[in-house]
Formats: sequence, C-alpha cells, structure tokens
Amino acid sequence: MEKRITLVTGASRGIGKAAALELARKGHHVVATARSKLALEKLDDEIRAEGGSATLVPMDLKEKTAFETLGQALATKFGRLDGLLANAGILGTLGPLQAIGPRSFEETIEVNLTANWRLIRAMAPLLQRSDSPRAVFITSGVVPRPRAFWGPYQASKAGLEALVAGWADENENLKLRANLFDPGATRTGMRAEAMPSEDPMTLPTPEEVVQKLVPMLEESETRTGARISFRD
Repeated sequence: MEKRITLVTGASRGIGKAAALELARKGHHVVATARSKLALEKLDDEIRAEGGSATLVPMDLKEKTAFETLGQALATKFGRLDGLLANAGILGTLGPLQAIGPRSFEETIEVNLTANWRLIRAMAPLLQRSDSPRAVFITSGVVPRPRAFWGPYQASKAGLEALVAGWADENENLKLRANLFDPGATRTGMRAEAMPSEDPMTLPTPEEVVQKLVPMLEESETRTGARISFRD
C-alpha cells in the first residue's frame, strides 16, 4: 500500500464522515469504523465514486477487545498505520450531576475516554512502523470553559486532553505527532441534540471544519502536544 493509511473512528456521519471523504480525496486509504454497517457502506460508495479507497470496519467502541482485534487485522493486512483520527464520541446525558444515572455516566466515560486509551494501546505499535505517524483526537470547547449540566461529557473530554498530552510528551523525541483538535460548534447531529433551539445555519459545516483538521494528519504536520481550534 503506497497510500497513507489512516484510521477514522466514528466515520459514518458528521465530522468523521467529512474527514474520511476529504482524506480519501487527498490520497489516503481510509480505514473507517462506526457502529452502522449500512452507513459505512454508503460512505464507501461515496469514496469510490470519487476514485478513493477504504476498508470498512463495523464495530462498537464499548467492546473491550474491539481495537485489539482491529490492530491485529491491520497488522496482517497493511503492516503499519500512518494516521489516526479519533473522532468517535457521544454526548451522554445533559443535566444536573445528581440526576444523571450511573449507566449513562459510565457509558460517556467509556466511549469518550477509555475507548481512546484502548485505541492508543492497540494502534501505537502500528504507528511506530510508519515513517511519519500522525494522530489527532477530537476534543471540545467545554474543557477550557466548563459549564453547568455538561458534567460527564466535559469530564470525559478533559480526561482525553490529559491522556493525549501525556502520550505526545512520551513520544516527543520520536516520529509520532499527536495533537488535539477542537472543532467548536459545528452543524452536526450531536450539536443539534445538545442545542435544539439553535439555528444550525449559523454554524460551519463538517466539510468546512475538516479543511483545517485533515492537514494535521499529513506528513507535513510538525506540531505535537498541541490543542488546535478551528476558530483560531
């Protein structure tokens, strides 16, 4: 495989889908993961219609061995991984902390934080085999600006930022460049769920946002341990 091989989690919709399409246009072979097999097949149709290529991996991030199994499969098929876009996440329950049930709280932490640790653990050996490994993790503006009723979500993203910053520091003298990307308010289904009264037409589209995100997965990216905001 002469193309850059880039894994995108949560690739079936929103920023993940827009990034997968843009990466394919830029010549990457996209390894796309999501829960919905049908949505992944639609993504594959769009990628192929533009002359790109993809590998589809339907999976649930809450399955504890999912990334380990995926890592073994990618090692067998490609032998390396050049890019990692950790985009998948859930909003969880918004509301007073004392009103949020244990199952919802634990699921939010599991998907937004713990699954990304499993992702790093499984993909780090493959990234080390790349000549120019790049990793980007999607974060949120609620981390520097915590607000009422967003407790589990903002806690999971704050934990993610600490996790990635530490990983970047561990690899600062190696080839890996690992960064965080804050897209800000974007015209996605998750944003509509969080802010149902907001006019979505006032927000940038995922296609606009990924114009700043995708270059962070190219060989030319030199920053590491950085937190990049779309609106900066």
